[in-house]
Amino acid sequence: MPVFEYRALTAAGKTVQGLREADSPKALRGTLRREGVFLTEVVGQQQADAQAAREVNVRRWVLGRVSAEDLAIATRQLAVLVHAGVPLVEALSALVEQVDKEKLKRVLGDVRQRVNEGSNLADALAAHPRVFGDLYVNMIRAGEHSGALEIVLVRLADFTESQARLRSKIMGTMAYPVLMMIIGSLILGVLFTVVIPKVTKIFQDTKATLPWMTRVLMGFTDLVTRFWWALLLGMVVAVWGFLRWKATTAGRARWHRFVLTVPVFGRLARIIAIGRFARTLSTLLKSGVPLLVAMDIVKNVVGNVRLAEVVEQARDAIREGESIAAPLKRSGEFPPLVHHMVAIGERSGALEEMLSNVATAYEGQVDTTVAALTSLLEPLMIVAMGAVVAFIVFSVLMPILQLNTLAGG
Repeated sequence: MPVFEYRALTAAGKTVQGLREADSPKALRGTLRREGVFLTEVVGQQQADAQAAREVNVRRWVLGRVSAEDLAIATRQLAVLVHAGVPLVEALSALVEQVDKEKLKRVLGDVRQRVNEGSNLADALAAHPRVFGDLYVNMIRAGEHSGALEIVLVRLADFTESQARLRSKIMGTMAYPVLMMIIGSLILGVLFTVVIPKVTKIFQDTKATLPWMTRVLMGFTDLVTRFWWALLLGMVVAVWGFLRWKATTAGRARWHRFVLTVPVFGRLARIIAIGRFARTLSTLLKSGVPLLVAMDIVKNVVGNVRLAEVVEQARDAIREGESIAAPLKRSGEFPPLVHHMVAIGERSGALEEMLSNVATAYEGQVDTTVAALTSLLEPLMIVAMGAVVAFIVFSVLMPILQLNTLAGG
């Protein structure tokens, strides 16, 4: 049953809009009329998608996008319904009614319609690549081919939830330091553009020889107040140029290589990528996805070009009859724990379990590293802000004390 976007008027004359399932616009009109709502405009699903693509609407972009958390919740609900023995079309219908996000509701409605028309679930999901990635679609396809869709859905729900939790944890942990940096920058901006120029003008009028700290502060303040537009323009151009350079293939590769070498942050980026590699490959193999296909998918989800190159080399080595562990070891990018565990898993036939153990170990390291990094960043930022404020205070107080000494003498 298609999902229609509609606009209507209530009996009180209030304009309302929403999404509703109906066999046709005429059926939708009758349904709404029974509810005391009078239809003024109706848009079919395909037209609604085209209109949404054309509109530049901030509300739709913010509220309509499908987040990792939304997808994780929907996957878990679908897994519960299928595991309970509910037919797939009915499970998708229940899911459409349960979902709140407009975009996800519209997408799931289309998926349900395609399945109802005879398409398999993987192909229906593949029609929406911006919502369901290669990993998601291939796991569902493997589950359908093996007859273990409910088991694959449970694993996929676990995987999407773990990835959503990891992302939320990192974003939530870094939110406070970023907020402190923004507030501190605003305070310093007000000091340098409003407060300090009024204070230093007094010193300029005295014609006295000022301490070097005061001269430095006055020079920097004069630069900021007179050429703030040039500094702002320069920052914008620098950021734009960096983003353009990073968007190129060579620039992105060089930047990702550099990130892995940065102290502390490089290690964090590496263990996040390795944890994602191990967890994703383990989940795919457990779900029945062929190894070469799984390596192709993993290559695109590790999030680092250099590590993706290593995974690609490992895939090529596997195609030529070599093991996975050997190219990982030769690259020097994967720690010894990883390629040793992978080698043991290949020899024992328990590769999925070994990869799962590696993922668990590195996900634990991510939690520990992020917590330690946050606890270190907060005092460092406070010390840095304190040093800047102390420099400003001394720069202002020293000439005042000097003038008082001269006046008392």
